[in-house]
Amino acid sequence: MKKIDLACIIDDDSIHVFGAKRAISLANFCNQVLVFNNGKDAFDRISQIFALGKGIPELILLDINMPVWDGWDFLDEFLKLPESNNVRIFIMTSSVDPVDRTKAQTYKQVSNFIIKPITPEKLQVALQSESPR
Repeated sequence: MKKIDLACIIDDDSIHVFGAKRAISLANFCNQVLVFNNGKDAFDRISQIFALGKGIPELILLDINMPVWDGWDFLDEFLKLPESNNVRIFIMTSSVDPVDRTKAQTYKQVSNFIIKPITPEKLQVALQSESPR
């Protein structure tokens, strides 16, 4: 598996962010990580990054339930950006509701669904078993 340069975590729970960053580090598949606490902040910053054409995240780990914009709000706006086709998105959530998994499958950019907590093993499995886009 090719090591990616930049991943992005969008999650409002600092404990889960810490765990996800640790899992990414232990899985050793990424050089750097951007972190955002809600979908709106993430969308605004990633839109700027796209406009500059530099440092585009190759992978986004996206929580569903957050303040301001939740994961669905983020996805609805993010997928309108042409550059979004070059970004893989993994939903990472504590939700075990099958409705959330079904909804995630309606988004073509969502290539995996991971139940928290994130571990290096879960990340490796997700990276190796991505749904085709």
